[in-house]
Amino acid sequence: MSVDMERSVRERVPPLLTDLYQFTMAYAYWRAGRHQEPAVFELFFRSNPFGGGFSLFAGVHDCLLFLRGFGFTDQDVEFLRSVMPPATDPAFFQFLRGLDCSRVTVRSVPEGAVVFARVPLMEVTGPLAVVQLLETSLLCLVNYASLVCSNAARFRLAAGPNRKLLEMGLRRAQGPDGGLTASRYTHIGGFDLTSNVQAGFLFGIPVAGTMAHSYVTSFTSLQEVFPRTLVPLNGDPDSVDVISLAKGWLNRVCELLEAEPGKIHEGELAAFLSYATSYPQNFLPVIDSYSVGCGMLNFCAVALALCELGYRPVGVRLDSGDLCRQSVTLRRVFRLCGDHFSIPTFDSLIIVGTNNISEESMAELNSKENEINMVGVGTHLVTCTKQPSLGCVYKLVEVRETPRMKISEDPEKTTIPGRKAVYRLLDAEAHPFLDLLCLVSESPPEAGLPLSCYPLGGDNSSVSVTPAQVTCLRQEVFTNGQVAQALCSTSETRAKVQRSLQTLHPRHKRLQEPDSYTVALSEKLYSLTTEIQRSSSDDSNFLVAN
Repeated sequence: MSVDMERSVRERVPPLLTDLYQFTMAYAYWRAGRHQEPAVFELFFRSNPFGGGFSLFAGVHDCLLFLRGFGFTDQDVEFLRSVMPPATDPAFFQFLRGLDCSRVTVRSVPEGAVVFARVPLMEVTGPLAVVQLLETSLLCLVNYASLVCSNAARFRLAAGPNRKLLEMGLRRAQGPDGGLTASRYTHIGGFDLTSNVQAGFLFGIPVAGTMAHSYVTSFTSLQEVFPRTLVPLNGDPDSVDVISLAKGWLNRVCELLEAEPGKIHEGELAAFLSYATSYPQNFLPVIDSYSVGCGMLNFCAVALALCELGYRPVGVRLDSGDLCRQSVTLRRVFRLCGDHFSIPTFDSLIIVGTNNISEESMAELNSKENEINMVGVGTHLVTCTKQPSLGCVYKLVEVRETPRMKISEDPEKTTIPGRKAVYRLLDAEAHPFLDLLCLVSESPPEAGLPLSCYPLGGDNSSVSVTPAQVTCLRQEVFTNGQVAQALCSTSETRAKVQRSLQTLHPRHKRLQEPDSYTVALSEKLYSLTTEIQRSSSDDSNFLVAN
């Protein structure tokens, strides 16, 4: 694992990046002599995001690096001394100075796995004060990462498997760290490229980009083109005047398409030529700075000039209007030019569409005729406009080996007590159909044997299911202060996401009105839950003033 990556996590997520009440609770535990009591917390979310049927779990990688480097400096402790209530015992700050995660154990669903609401994704075990202090930081690391990764997966499903997707949301992101997190986890979720250069540097994501409208509109005349010549790739050492060459091709294209050369915008042609001489093998301009019709003619002229000199232009970008209709027109013109001028590579020019793309407009591309090869998405991807937060929570489920449970008037906020094992049950076609929560002391379910369980959100009646396969969802990923498994690279995690999504049944992957996935309790866990709920309403659990 890169030292730079670990340093980056330590700088972005120092131990003070948490809520003050974590320290005041830790102090109260310490004062009561309870700070060393063994405790278990679970991290989960309550509903699948975007009205969908699934989520992707992300951020585990950074959680593990955070835990490995967790510890307070003298400067941290002095700041805490200044902000905590004056009655705080000074010895508590010495206690904080010596804290680390050497006695913390984490069992987690793997990074990039398909997950569902109410399933405990991460179990954090250790001394009560320490695991309490970890809450906010762990939530911060997984909440947005999982949300934006899931959003990217939905865009990928909407786009289909073949269309290239470019993430370009840095300028719209919630700050620099939000921008980097978005670039990283949208790539893991299924995007192919990013415009974010720093994300490419840190995470090895392929980067892409050519020009903005400002570049095009900065030119007004062909006099501004420099250099004005280009050396052919065929070995001829003599440079060719590309302005004259492009003008000649412009006349021929206008004649072929019955267009008027006099309506060509000279500044746009100058911009295209200047860029083409700088990057003759990477020529992909935005063509709607003035009008798509004008930009198309200027592009064809410059691209044909490049082809004559042995170079291969890449394509065009559309950023406004009816992208589908314009792409069809462009493809027809490219094919016509390729056939008429005997340049077959013109038929393989790519068309990039970027225009405030949403999940819905992405899905429309599959229902309309279009010739768009790549789509760039920014705002709706990185800001998750359909749902700005995943709502992961971190809840206590056991102290001193005794199950603990939060009981709420809102059933959604009631927690499930006790340490658990989590199993995924698969059908005969290897599709997951149920996630089973059991007490950790129970024997695991077995393939081919029926079992009774209680679906969450149901009518409290049991159902019988028979799995064809059973997998244990969580693995021990952190123990004795060390990461227990090799950390995957961004590209490896991305591949795992796609494999995980492929196992999911189409009815759970539908973007609109997916079938609900079943999460259920074992009979023993259901009995424990109902027993604690029943006993909590017993008068003996309450102090009554006389």
